[in-house]
Amino acid sequence: MIKRGKKAVLAILISSFLSPFFLHAEKLSPKDLPEKYKKWLEEEVVYIIVPLEREVFLMLKTDRERDLFIEAFWKHRDPTQATPENESKEEHYRRINYANRFFGRGTPKPGWRTDRGRIYIILGEPNDIQRFEGTTMTYPSVVWFYQGKTDIGLPPGFHLVFFQKGSLGEYRLYSPLKDGPQALMPNIYVDPYDYLGAYEQLRKFEPELAEVSLTLIPGEDSASFGRPSMVSDLLIQKVERVPAKQVKEKYAQKFLEYKDIVEVEYSANYIDSYSLVKVIKDISGIYFVHYAIEPKRLSVDLYENKYYTILKLNGTVSNTEGKRIYQFEKEVPLEFDDEQIKDLSHRPFSIHDMFPLIPGNYKLSVLVKNEVSKEFTSLERDLIIPQDKEALQMTSLILGYNVNRRGTEQNKLRPFQMGAYQIYFQGNRVFLKQDTMAVAFQIHGLSPVLREKGEIKYTFFKKGEEFRSDTRKINEYAELPSLIEQFSLQEFTPDHYRLQVSLFVDGREILSDSEDFDITYLEAFARPWIYSKLLLGTKDPIYGYLIGTQLFNSGKIAEALGFLEEAFQSKPDSNEFALSLAKAYMNLAEYEKIESVLLPFLTQSPPQKYEVFYIMGTAYLEMGELKKAVNVYDRAISHYGLNINLLNALGECYFKLGDYKEALDVWERSLEINPEQPQIKMKVDALREKYGEERKK
Repeated sequence: MIKRGKKAVLAILISSFLSPFFLHAEKLSPKDLPEKYKKWLEEEVVYIIVPLEREVFLMLKTDRERDLFIEAFWKHRDPTQATPENESKEEHYRRINYANRFFGRGTPKPGWRTDRGRIYIILGEPNDIQRFEGTTMTYPSVVWFYQGKTDIGLPPGFHLVFFQKGSLGEYRLYSPLKDGPQALMPNIYVDPYDYLGAYEQLRKFEPELAEVSLTLIPGEDSASFGRPSMVSDLLIQKVERVPAKQVKEKYAQKFLEYKDIVEVEYSANYIDSYSLVKVIKDISGIYFVHYAIEPKRLSVDLYENKYYTILKLNGTVSNTEGKRIYQFEKEVPLEFDDEQIKDLSHRPFSIHDMFPLIPGNYKLSVLVKNEVSKEFTSLERDLIIPQDKEALQMTSLILGYNVNRRGTEQNKLRPFQMGAYQIYFQGNRVFLKQDTMAVAFQIHGLSPVLREKGEIKYTFFKKGEEFRSDTRKINEYAELPSLIEQFSLQEFTPDHYRLQVSLFVDGREILSDSEDFDITYLEAFARPWIYSKLLLGTKDPIYGYLIGTQLFNSGKIAEALGFLEEAFQSKPDSNEFALSLAKAYMNLAEYEKIESVLLPFLTQSPPQKYEVFYIMGTAYLEMGELKKAVNVYDRAISHYGLNINLLNALGECYFKLGDYKEALDVWERSLEINPEQPQIKMKVDALREKYGEERKK
């Protein structure tokens, strides 16, 4: 499927599942919105905005956020996003103007608020209109006929009837069940529930109107049943729900979550994805978070017979207090030839990656942006990394459709490899009947007694009832703590299942975990195209650096220091390693150690990061090496320009050196940049008074 616009873009479609989303944040009442946003919400889009979009809009805090949401709202409905015109938006406002011009006559309401105005705004121009007016035997009535709306869940053809009760006011939407044929005629005296009698009378005066008085669906013979069709009232309900059929509302949820970090050109283009996140403990004792994200589609650009795109990953790990413990950014350039793109057009695309994480409770968020199509997707998970590495624990289950034994590959790491085994899985955990399911997990902290007496029970549940179970002794597994078991699915009929894995000792359950999965009716489906990279082994100093940084961000400075020192000693030419270690020394007030770490980087060309100069200068200042501090701060200013942190620190150096005029000059420049610095202003005022200068207002 090619999206055409300024670029030729190939969208590779992958099935997805839209999860429900519940919002708990505070929101405004519509009446509290600024007038133009209240009008937009309560008048302009009142019939087409879906509940989740409305909830999100009321949670926005600023007018800028509301403007960006409105832009995203229309962008999400734009059928041709590569062109400057938004045909959907233009058509919507044309419908509002038409409704106001033609449907508000004879009523105090504006046309958009009438029943005809509402339906016209939702469905647009009818294919045919019949009018029944100018007779005393029936109330003025109009019948609209629509066809070609099956793509939004409506019948191939259907009628909608509007009538003017008492021949006055607006035309109301007619319901065969609630109103009945008798509502279309004045001065009719029949039993209110004698629909057939009323139908027969109406048929004498207006046969065509009578035909749509019991059913709105052509070809449905409701008259033979003597009562209106319930299907017609269900149709009216479906019409009212049409806007929800035309919108994938999850983009609104993601707009709210990512509005501060996703540009508006992306914000309307959220795409669903499957994802999987598992924690696996490496033989080194380090816990790694393995994650996979499988977007609904992968859009690529075509240039010189090559298909390409760039995916940008942004991941954050925050603790329960919301403090960011770890952050990463990665760029994934992708390029495909014709054969590969043909293959990929029938297969899901899945990104697999992993990173180390220290013990604690966290929230993981990974944002994936497609630079070509300006689409984005995300995953969010709660994570628990055990505090006690020696405690008895079971990792969560990985259910795969295949498992391969791999070599060590020179001490490299690979996402979703457990011990020597690589696990392949479908993001949606769907299996074929002919598959052999691989169940992979780890049990840590097994005592000699548990290794000898423990048993693993595998129990499959179907519709809540036990379907099958198998038991194996722990000592039968040769590669503990990793356990891999495989099960033929031939006897599993298509349905939803749950697998529970439990550790038993002497008939008593000690640990357990479970995972849901589905068996499909399909005979075959494509497995994912996996993008992943081999990572450096755990002996590489990068892991000490990452763990040390996470500990530092968690406030565990003393614990972080050992990891950061070891990483720096292994790679003393690393700017990042040196800077992180210097921050730890600074936090612990071990200023004298900073010089040996950072000094080599101050003479390098091109200049190093601003932080290297600032931390080195601050260390000199704290040690009383004031002239050295001035020299470092001056060099930082020459490379990076003025900022208040550098100026304030430089002023402090001059003040302690007794050079008050220089201190005054530097601090005055700082106040020019930001006048709202009470402490600096007090120092400046004191120096001006000392030198008899007129105080500047």
